[in-house]
This record gives sequence, C-alpha cells and structure tokens, in this order.
Amino acid sequence: MSGVREIWKAVGDFGPFQKCLVLLTFFPCLSVAFHQFCQLFMVPHVPHHCDTSWIRAIGPNLTEEEQLNLTLPRDVDGTYEQCSMYLPVDLDLGSIVAYGLNATEKCSSGWVYPSAQQPSLLTEFDLVCDRKYLNDISQSIYMVGLLLGAMIFGPLSDRIGRRPVILISIFLQGLFGVGIAFVPHFYVYMAFRCVVGATVSGITMTILALATEWVGVSSRPKAVLISHCFFAIGQMILAGLSYGIRNWRLLEIAGSAPVFVLFFYIWVLPESARWLVTKGRIEEAKKVLQKAASINKRTIPPGLLEQLKPETQTKSGSTLDLFRKKHLRKVTLIMLCTWFVNSLVYYGLSLNVTNFGLDIYLTQLAFGAVEIPARVSCIFMLQWFGRKKSQAVLLLLSGLVCLIITGISEDQPVATTVLAIIGKFTASASFSTSYVYSAELFPTVIRQTGVGLCSMSARVAGIMAPLIRLLGQYHQAIPMAIFGSIPVVGGLLCFLLPETRGTDLVDDTGDGCPPAEVCENTHSSSENGHVKGKDCGQVNEYTKTTYF
Repeated sequence: MSGVREIWKAVGDFGPFQKCLVLLTFFPCLSVAFHQFCQLFMVPHVPHHCDTSWIRAIGPNLTEEEQLNLTLPRDVDGTYEQCSMYLPVDLDLGSIVAYGLNATEKCSSGWVYPSAQQPSLLTEFDLVCDRKYLNDISQSIYMVGLLLGAMIFGPLSDRIGRRPVILISIFLQGLFGVGIAFVPHFYVYMAFRCVVGATVSGITMTILALATEWVGVSSRPKAVLISHCFFAIGQMILAGLSYGIRNWRLLEIAGSAPVFVLFFYIWVLPESARWLVTKGRIEEAKKVLQKAASINKRTIPPGLLEQLKPETQTKSGSTLDLFRKKHLRKVTLIMLCTWFVNSLVYYGLSLNVTNFGLDIYLTQLAFGAVEIPARVSCIFMLQWFGRKKSQAVLLLLSGLVCLIITGISEDQPVATTVLAIIGKFTASASFSTSYVYSAELFPTVIRQTGVGLCSMSARVAGIMAPLIRLLGQYHQAIPMAIFGSIPVVGGLLCFLLPETRGTDLVDDTGDGCPPAEVCENTHSSSENGHVKGKDCGQVNEYTKTTYF
C-alpha cells in the first residue's frame, strides 16, 4: 500500500487525539493495580490461638488467662502456641488444675482472634496454621486467571478488535470485583478472583495494543510507559486506601465499584485504525483516521486517503505462525523466556512486601512510588541505549539485587527493604521495556497473539511465584535465590534479539527476515514499487498491508 506513512504524518504522531487516548488508560490502570495487590492487605498478621471453649462447660467462672493457661501449651519462648491445644478430657476442673493436661492436638474447634480486629480474609476464613498455605494458593489462582485472560483475550482482540475486548473486560472486572465482597466461602472467593485476573489481562494487553498502534514511532515508548506510570500511581493509592479501610469487604467494594464509571468509554474509545486496515475494513479506518486528524487539527488530503487500500484480504494470524519462520521462532522463544523471568522477579518482590520487616503500608507506598521513575527512565533508556541493551541490563540488575538480598540477615529490615526497592525499580523498568519491545518485534497480524503468548509465559511465572515463596519454610534464602538466578539467564539471552529502535511497526510476517530488516527493506524499496532485500522478494501468504 502506498501513501500510508504520509497519511500517518498528516494525522500526527502524538497530537491531542493520541494524548486523550493515553489519558483514557489512566482509570483502568488504577483498577488493575488494585486487584493485582489488594490481597496483600486483606491477610494481615493477627495473633490467634485455638478455640478451647470446651473447658467452659466444667469451669464457667474461669478467667480468659486461666482458660488459656490450662488448655494451651507454650512455645520455648513462653508464649502460647497458635496451632495446637491440649486434648479435651472428660475430667472435673479440680483434677485438670491439679494434674494438668499433657496430650496435644491440632486446633479442632477453630481459632480465636482479637475482638477489636477488623474483618479480614485471615479471620473470616481461618487462613492460619495448616490453612495458611491457602493464601499463597489463592494468589496463584489469581495468576491462573491472568493466564486464562492472556489465552482468551489476546487472540480475541486480534479477531474482533481492541475496543470490544477492553469494554468487555472492564464490565466483567467490575461485576466480579464487587461480587468478591459478598462471597460466603473462600473457594468462591478464589473462583471470582480468577475471573478478575482474566479481565486484568484483557485490559492490560489490549490497551497496550491501542497505545502502540495509534501513536507514531518516536512517541510509542512514551505512550506505553505513561500508562505503566498510571499503574504505579494505582499501587500508591492502594497503600492509602487499604490503610484507611481495614475491613476487607469494604476495601474490595471501594476498589472495584468505581470501574463502572468507565461505561462512558462506549462512546469515546476509538478502534485501532491499523487493526481495521489489516482486516480490510477500509471505510471504518478512514473515518477514525479523519476523526483523529480533526481532533489533532490536521487535514488529510482526500486523494491521499483514497490510497488506503489493502491489496489482499488479511487473515488473522495464529500461534503457529510465530514458529513457522526462523526469525519469528527465535524472537518468540527468547521473548517467552524474557517475560517469564521478568514476571518471576517482579512478583517475587511485590508479593513479598509483608516479609521485609518494615510497615507494610509504607513499603507498598515506596514500591509504587519507585515504579514511576522506573517507568519514566525507560523512555530515555529506550531512546539512548535501544531496546535490546536496556532489556538485557535491567534483567541482569534485577537478578543480582535479589541474590544480594539472600545474604542479608533478618535483623536488618532497612537494608533488605532498600535493596528490594532497588530491585523493584529495575524489575519494573524491565517489564515496561518488555511491553514496548514485544509490541515492536511482532507483526500486526499476529501482534496480539504474540504478546498474548508472552503474557501467558509471564502468567505461568506469576502462578509459580507465590508457590516458590512456600519454599521459605525450608530455608528463608531459597525463594530469593530462585528469583535472582533465573533473571540473570534471561538477561543474557536478550543479547540475541534484534534491535527495533527507530523502526516502523511490521504488519506482515515477512519472508525469512528479522522484523527490523523486513521493515527497513520494505521502506527502502517502496518508492520503486517493489520489495528488495534478503529473502524478501515475495509477499507473505497471509497479508500485504501497510507499515504505519
């Protein structure tokens, strides 16, 4: 197709239209940040002990201290054990006081918590002792939802469009998010969280696609990373919201209900012009391009707009297309690894916020705040050093910080927290780089499928991260050692990827060339009306479309 780059120049790379589009990502990103980490504040550490009210039947006048002293064993430090009790016996109170009790058992009648404690997931569903593991399991179930969302919404947005998938995801997130506040059982809670996780994937991936496909090459990283800054702001708001609302059900409503306000997106959210072109819906593409130009106070010459015609009907790409060609296969495998290790170290640090020794609310606030300079610095790093070097170095630094943390003792919480914040900085910057880099490496016809597959890889790591934390019961250094060593390997692999800085997005899968080569060769020869370059003599069998 000829003249499309001229059309895009006429519309404007990053005018008021694109800026408004980036601004529309603000509110969904706040909601995504809430759901991603809200459970950390719903399971606070609460003193507890076994319910031993059985002794009240034979000693109704016992004080609370006398009851506990008679029915609970003590730890070596003299405190009452939290997960065991003396076995109830059929004796009178005098005999129990005189001879005491010896046989112990696990809590058989539930647990007792401080009466002044606000309702939490821990107290309502007894996530203590032999049920404590359910907290990490539920985090993994949420990550399973993210994985399912990547599998469903990635290919779906390639087929039905970016706009419908965003609207569907927002509606389902609000519906099931509010529904979580009314669940009667913990297993229902996990099921609802799984659905919410799926919608989070739908929103993050598809908004990425819209931001990438509407904004020009020079401003593309800036647009995506600004959206990531909104996510960081959401984490900071979560710290304040959870500090003020300690009742977990009210907190869930406060974080989920506002998403229903976003229904106005039905009227203001545009479809991706690039996606419309690749689907052969040229008239619709012309309308949204004209609207964008109008808002940007630009004019597209009518003759130039008429040149927007695909030469062949575009088919949607499939996952297999990512592995049919050598250059795409290498890119796909390395990016799958990159997203996996990125997610593992990011969630390994983020979900460990309660274990660094300082106040959880201040630590979360710092974790959110540090992401803003991390995301912003990416804008400059990607322009100055390119995508490949930035991705590799940031992953290496993230891994090294985690490895250093393993050597710090528990009685130094300040040092551990500072290093964790540094690790969160590099992991966040690396994650932002992955989003930009992946969107530029994959062609339009399979971009969402490719990014969706990478997101699936990240979600597998997200599922594993809470489970890896359970290994801390064997040795406290094991989880951080895993979170640190794997990113080092991923960072080294990134040096094998092609550089995409300054190249236009590729629409088709090429014919044996790396994405950057396809783009450069196509542009260098478009003026002559044919394609030159290594192995680029034929049009891909799926599509022959425009490079925006």
